Amino acid sequence: MAGALTTQTQYETVIGLEVHVQLKTQTKLFCACSTQFGVEQNQNTCPICLGMPGVLPVLNRQAVEYGILAGLALNCGIALITKFDRKQYFYPDLPKGYQISQYDLPVCHDGYLEIMGQKIRILRAHLEEDAGKLVHAGAAGLAGSTHSLVDLNRAGVPLLEIVSQPDMRSSEQARLYAETLRNIVRYLGVCDGNLEEGSMRVEANVSIRPLGSETYGTKTELKNMNSFRSIQKAIDYEVARQTELIDSGERVIQESRLWNEATGTTASMRSKEEAHDYRYFPDPDLRPLEISPEWVERIRQAMPELPLQRLNRLQEEFGLSEYDASVLVELKELGDFFDEAVEHTSHYKALTNWLMGDITAYLKNNHKNLEDTRLTPKNLALMVQMVDSNQISSAIAKKILPDLIETGTAPDMLVKEKGLIQNSDESQIQQICQQVIVENAEEVAAFRSGKEKLFGFFVGQVMKASRGTANPEVVNRLMRELLKG
Repeated sequence: MAGALTTQTQYETVIGLEVHVQLKTQTKLFCACSTQFGVEQNQNTCPICLGMPGVLPVLNRQAVEYGILAGLALNCGIALITKFDRKQYFYPDLPKGYQISQYDLPVCHDGYLEIMGQKIRILRAHLEEDAGKLVHAGAAGLAGSTHSLVDLNRAGVPLLEIVSQPDMRSSEQARLYAETLRNIVRYLGVCDGNLEEGSMRVEANVSIRPLGSETYGTKTELKNMNSFRSIQKAIDYEVARQTELIDSGERVIQESRLWNEATGTTASMRSKEEAHDYRYFPDPDLRPLEISPEWVERIRQAMPELPLQRLNRLQEEFGLSEYDASVLVELKELGDFFDEAVEHTSHYKALTNWLMGDITAYLKNNHKNLEDTRLTPKNLALMVQMVDSNQISSAIAKKILPDLIETGTAPDMLVKEKGLIQNSDESQIQQICQQVIVENAEEVAAFRSGKEKLFGFFVGQVMKASRGTANPEVVNRLMRELLKG
């Protein structure tokens, strides 16, 4: 099946998401091994996460608290008694032959998120350990790799699996749900939400059913989607694929399918297991965990501001538009920077424009994050103040911005060092204007004959001659007076 497929309208799409969030603890869920990403293969391992005989797991308290914190942010109930279970299955990157997870008593249950005006129910959010990773190696032409290697650095890393009810009805809604969830865990500080590195992994359960039907269709599970755009595209393709199958008299098979970004298609991976296939039973090495209401309340009191709260505050307190506020919410580091900078200036809109415009462009072009630079909120606020008070022009501000970002030098010092203090002396500016008029007699004649668009040319020549230091307002006024002749 190739190319884009089109979905007919007589079916309703039914989508549920399972999102694995890697918790930002320093150590693994049941041992003291580091969770650091990107180290040499199999370095972050020990007898416990390698599943050696006779070892005993010890639960990571920080992981539990992160799980409770996320559950509270997702409007979940928190279990007063929770336990861990063994999920039995064999895979080369699962050293114990089972995964320690949670089955019937998850730490978080019955929550929700509001997406596109609809309440998307969250069935559960449970703690579990991650598996390792297979690295396919060797070269065999078109056949692919010749062998696979096992990296167990990731084995035992704590995950919070957040399982929604099948309440979503479009790929756009599913994408927004995933984006909202990513923002929440990032604001909480429990996960960095990096889909490309796998610290947040999204799997979609997708089915279709006739409009008006209450019976669910056969679902397929979609994997290998490492961007929000891929989530939406994969769901759209799968809905169209299932529609075509049913319309041609075939049936949908319950299976896991991999999304191929290069071809824009899904391909069968394996048949989808049911819960009973995993033969869950309580882990005999881990006692049930009692979570007191007092513990939950302490965590609730320490909860930071969430994305929706920041969105409302930025609009109400600083008068930002919904669009500007949403960008500062989505790009958390910009929002954090803004919150510090407003302590030094009341020019909120100008501050937002610099952050969303020139600064974001500079960071993108230089492949940097804001935290990698020496730009400080106070220095940016001071530059905004200098522009507003006509000490420097916007052109000068743009000129010093790279140095402001890279060196951390205060803007007033940069302006002095570079001789860029704005000149508002009318007599000096008038001399420059007159010189520009003399040197461009042909353009002057054209302007006076009706080609008023040339006015910008004259202003540009004056600014160039003054190295950008002439006050633009004074330049515009004097040049217009002189051209009228």
